[in-house]
Amino acid sequence: MTTHLHITSWVLALILFFLALVFYKQGKKSGKILHMILRLDYLFILYSGGSLLSEYFTLGTMLGEVITKSFLGLWVIAALEMILVKQSKNKPTKAFWIQFVIAFVLVLILGFGRLPMGLALFS
Repeated sequence: MTTHLHITSWVLALILFFLALVFYKQGKKSGKILHMILRLDYLFILYSGGSLLSEYFTLGTMLGEVITKSFLGLWVIAALEMILVKQSKNKPTKAFWIQFVIAFVLVLILGFGRLPMGLALFS
């Protein structure tokens, strides 16, 4: 159940992120509203991610990879936030896009490719 909440939360976050980005580029106020809703969604991501982290600590397996994935997940959230903040101020975002792509790919590899609870979703 926690895995489903976590995946649903970050998929929703990506949708909100891209919508807010489009509205910021168009100069619309709704970008700011979506940005605030996205920040609330971060709380769901952090809650469900923390819950998954505690389940992995209870199992006691692959702790190094779990901790690495947790830090990478925080890095993804930070990169998303910095992209939107910089975009809202019409400042360059290239460095944060690079960070986002790298961290997001690594999180997906660890979450679905390496850690057992990610695969449990599809079995």
